[in-house]
Amino acid sequence: MSVKGAIFDLDGVIVNTVPLHFKAWQKMFEGYGHKFTMADYLAKVDGRPRLEGAAAILTELDQEEIKKAGDIKQNYYLELLDGDPIEIFDSSVKIVKELKARGVKLAAASSSKNAVRILKKINLYDIFDANVSGADFEKGKPDPEIFLTAASRLKVSPKESVVFEDAKSGVEAALRGGFYCVGIDRHNNPEALKGATILVNDLSELGLENIININDK
Repeated sequence: MSVKGAIFDLDGVIVNTVPLHFKAWQKMFEGYGHKFTMADYLAKVDGRPRLEGAAAILTELDQEEIKKAGDIKQNYYLELLDGDPIEIFDSSVKIVKELKARGVKLAAASSSKNAVRILKKINLYDIFDANVSGADFEKGKPDPEIFLTAASRLKVSPKESVVFEDAKSGVEAALRGGFYCVGIDRHNNPEALKGATILVNDLSELGLENIININDK
């Protein structure tokens, strides 16, 4: 049976906003006296809602202060987002368009509340049948709520859907939700994405038929 739904994470899968996010997080955390490395980003922040990411590092702050810190990070990020071009992974866009042409229902699912803004900036907003962003769910990854919400909006079941993810928490969320998962190892850390149905470094390594028939594996 061919898959009927494809759910794409945004950051790290379709666009490379990781450098922008990292710079914004680092500037904010350093303002609170915390060193922040890329290893910290990948292990504690990547793929999670903003407040959860802030709380993972700023363990000394209460919830109100965490929210303020998250707002500071967001302002830094928006400055970078408006000022810098966004790198697009052409191989991912190619797969999105090929799946669309084959009649597969498409959703963009991102923990970021900036997802729609980014998709419109790169002229991909209209290609997706559904969009789920940080304002649309309560429990962050690795809870599967984000992907279950996307599948519900597409009117497909997890068993007939594939999730595309580059973050550890995202792969875990997909697996917990009962989805097939293509893990994209952008950071040369395959161990973090273990359990993914298929693991690649880039979607250029994967043919359309491998995705369409992923549930035959």
